[in-house]
Amino acid sequence: MTAFEASLRGTAHAALGGDTFAALLQDIRQRARSGEFDQQRYISQDIIERLRDIGIYRALVPRRFGGDECSPRQFCELIEAISHADGSAGWVASFGMGVVYLAALPPQTFARIYADGPDKVFAGGIFPPQPAEFVEGGLQVNGRWKFSSGCMGADLVGVGIAPRQGEKLGLPRMAVMPAGQARIDPTWDVVGLIGTGSHDLVVEDVVVAEDWTFVRGGASNLDEPMFRYPTLSFATQVLSVVGLGVARAALDELQAMAGGRVSVTGAPNLGQRPISQVEIARAEAELRAARAFFYDAIDAAWASLLSGDEVPAEQINLLRLSSTHAVRVAAEVARSVQMLSGMTGVYRDSPLSRFVNDTLVITQHAFMGDITYQNAGAMFFGQPPLPGYL
Repeated sequence: MTAFEASLRGTAHAALGGDTFAALLQDIRQRARSGEFDQQRYISQDIIERLRDIGIYRALVPRRFGGDECSPRQFCELIEAISHADGSAGWVASFGMGVVYLAALPPQTFARIYADGPDKVFAGGIFPPQPAEFVEGGLQVNGRWKFSSGCMGADLVGVGIAPRQGEKLGLPRMAVMPAGQARIDPTWDVVGLIGTGSHDLVVEDVVVAEDWTFVRGGASNLDEPMFRYPTLSFATQVLSVVGLGVARAALDELQAMAGGRVSVTGAPNLGQRPISQVEIARAEAELRAARAFFYDAIDAAWASLLSGDEVPAEQINLLRLSSTHAVRVAAEVARSVQMLSGMTGVYRDSPLSRFVNDTLVITQHAFMGDITYQNAGAMFFGQPPLPGYL
């Protein structure tokens, strides 16, 4: 167990089996370093099953359906710990938050999904919403959707549709179906987060009952506090926290290699060099500050919900801002570490190369764009943000 993982003792990390979870993280770390996940471009099914067994996919499910009903902070800490072992594994595990999306389904459908247990693995391909015709039995779904992270190990998938009503398209919905009704086209050929298996989903003439669809962004039909937490903000947080875990892994990697590395010129080793000491201290401070802001925003929003209030717009703004900030800082930290490592960090088999690429890919996600800063700044000056931000 690493020092970082040990620091999570007493949180949901310990609740998920303690030593069992630590053993799983170590296995993920070793297999990521071997190149297994990147070479096959998905997280191996036995790892998905162990994540399922240990409770990742039931962590947020209400207790009345057999779940653990974790808080947002607890869940993010879990994803951070998994991401410390491997960013792709953390990214795939983050879709344990799928239950928050699914909570907008009609109650009877939600109950059917969890009727035989809470450990359902969900993956989605939302964009672009594809037109869907009303037919007998529901909506006929056809199309292709990109970026379906974790689809290789999913039980259920959701795809974005726009119901056609005459010449007009209705509000965008998500249509949910068994994973076997969708075909996976292995198009994920990228530089980072390679193991997420974020391939295309292809659906051909599948009729989905209307009560297995829901309006995207629609209100939850569950009343537990977690399902009153801002959905879009949480969907952002479970991804941005992956960057925090990977950046911490980069710092740990540099610390481990520093003492033993001797320069060919006879110069002091990495840990003895003043410039390395200054830069690593700066990176440590920046990562810890970004992480503190991230979790402080979560705690404040959660406290509002537990007191019976709705999360105010000002707190939602900080949820979004702290997420984008965390991702940007994580990428800067990982790159700083790689630069300090010299040529060691440029080899493909160096974990540092993977850490840099993983964190940079997270910054490319639509949730983490510069538009976050524009919206946050507008709210700072009392101006309304752009639609969809809150």
